[in-house]
Amino acid sequence: MLNRPVYLDNAAATRLDERILEAMRPYFFDIYAVATSEFGYSQGIEAREALDGAREALAATLGAAPEEFIFTSGSTESSNVALKGVALALGKKKGKHVIVSKIEDFPVLNSARALEKQGFQVTYLDVDSDGFVDLDKLRESITNETILVSIQHANQEIGTIQDIKNIGLICREKGVLFHTDATHTFTRVPLDVKKIPVDLITVSAHTIHGPKGTGGLYIRKGTSLAKWVDGGFQEFDLRAGLENIPGAVGFAKAVELVTTQETEQIQLVRDHVISRILAEIPDTVLNGHRWKRLPQNANISFHFIEGESITLHLDMHGFAVSTGSACFSRSLEGSHVIFGIGGDHERAHGSIRFTFGRYNTIEDTNALVNTLAEVVRELRSISPLGKEKKE
Repeated sequence: MLNRPVYLDNAAATRLDERILEAMRPYFFDIYAVATSEFGYSQGIEAREALDGAREALAATLGAAPEEFIFTSGSTESSNVALKGVALALGKKKGKHVIVSKIEDFPVLNSARALEKQGFQVTYLDVDSDGFVDLDKLRESITNETILVSIQHANQEIGTIQDIKNIGLICREKGVLFHTDATHTFTRVPLDVKKIPVDLITVSAHTIHGPKGTGGLYIRKGTSLAKWVDGGFQEFDLRAGLENIPGAVGFAKAVELVTTQETEQIQLVRDHVISRILAEIPDTVLNGHRWKRLPQNANISFHFIEGESITLHLDMHGFAVSTGSACFSRSLEGSHVIFGIGGDHERAHGSIRFTFGRYNTIEDTNALVNTLAEVVRELRSISPLGKEKKE
């Protein structure tokens, strides 16, 4: 056991990197004006230059032009703007049909459900046991009324990376807009809009050691998107409200600090955890594809015990992980993702997500697995399900 806490829930939020905080600091205390044009006062012009510089850096990461990228308050807003903005723009002109997968994150799923209440038809695509969308089923589901397909780049729980290039090609072939939620892949998995036919991309700073409450939406030039929040004319008149300049600067700095070498190291840590758990702890199953998955994600179900019990016991030992168990959800439902890939209640309730980041080491993961093995053994010894298995 380590004598310090180990945070392994980096898909939910990451620790802010001090270098990012230093990059943001001047825009809290020195250059705190609103962003103004070249005809404004000097501090406002400096703020505008910082905002434009951050936008250019973030757009370039996607292979996009600066005018194709707007800042938002995070991935939730970005996905809401994408789905509802397209619905407002095209619902009366073309049709009222939207397609999403059953295992999307809640900003997409609940935006789709909100559109249903407004008279839209939504097709929720099934996925296979690894979490992949069936491309033939997708093609069959697109009709003359379809205006948008929204399929995540990679899943937030099980980490499976979708074939968004071919999904995009199908959408192009059918003349349908394509949105992908890249919250968990941005900077970690290659994504270039010059190579992949995608029209809208959700990204966020909070998963790459950047500031919470800052995100962005890529909007390919020519994409039909209605303004969703009324107010001023900020963000190319697509997103009203005072610009979060410290957040934008911090987001750009976060992207600058991510390296290929760091991502490879994170993946090494992930693989080490998966290999040790599956080899050393019996009655465990990896959720999601073994290799086509986020480099920072490991999701494993532990049979015969509840995920919340594992989470609470690990927390007592200083390890922070998350679970798909209903007791850790305000909705009191098990993980819709595990159910979506064909898992039963036991698998859903026994699932634990380990997600890694910049500050995790092999030493952390060795301590984790050693402690986890003891916790699982102890919990199974007192679990009614565990006792039934022994008998």
